[in-house]
Amino acid sequence: MRVLVTAGPTREPIDPVRYISNRSSGKMGYAIAEAALDAGHDVILISGPVNLAPPDDATFVRVSTSDEMFDTVHRHADKCDVCVMCAAVADYKPAKVSTAKIKKRREKVSLELIPTRDVLDSLGHRQDRQFLVVGFAAETSDVQENAERKLREKNCDIVVANDVSSADSGMDSDLNEVTIVSRNGERRKILRTQKKIIARELVKIFVKSATIMFDKKNVTVTETQLSEVIPNSSPVPRVAD
Repeated sequence: MRVLVTAGPTREPIDPVRYISNRSSGKMGYAIAEAALDAGHDVILISGPVNLAPPDDATFVRVSTSDEMFDTVHRHADKCDVCVMCAAVADYKPAKVSTAKIKKRREKVSLELIPTRDVLDSLGHRQDRQFLVVGFAAETSDVQENAERKLREKNCDIVVANDVSSADSGMDSDLNEVTIVSRNGERRKILRTQKKIIARELVKIFVKSATIMFDKKNVTVTETQLSEVIPNSSPVPRVAD
């Protein structure tokens, strides 16, 4: 299969030397790209600024801003069977970008922020899309409930959510613990372990889900419950709508 993966943060410029960003290291997205390659799939990795070397066999595209991420994803999405939106794209950006460095002053400075274009939502709601859409949700509370909401609102096929409130897993860490919610009603949790291990199990789930959803002629087929038993995982109860 052809798998598109986004990873890392975006940087939204304020002036030539300052920007708004987040703590995403890109490790989870890069691990998924590597796991997909190891499983024999073709991979396009679209990455924000990170301190990681891209996998040798991936088609690699480096971006910086949310607009660059949006445009690049849409340029490649129709070539792919699975789109894994693991990047931590900024939700807001400055309304105006100063062409010169903003000098420090004694008075307060206000920064007007406007919403960025929503990459995940735009993919999920594309008409007649022929690819699986996987969203990621970095949460600090109500992890499963927020994942359920994101699944519905963004029209995703799968959402992978993790609790980033802990200092020893999630962002900036080699460890993670995720809750996976699927459109077909499947709910699963992978307990805390190395991101590379989680990535291998996620790729299995993504590929199996894509195979179930679409046959080789791009005809939708009947969804069934995922029957594969995932190591280090356990079912979790579904949250009522």
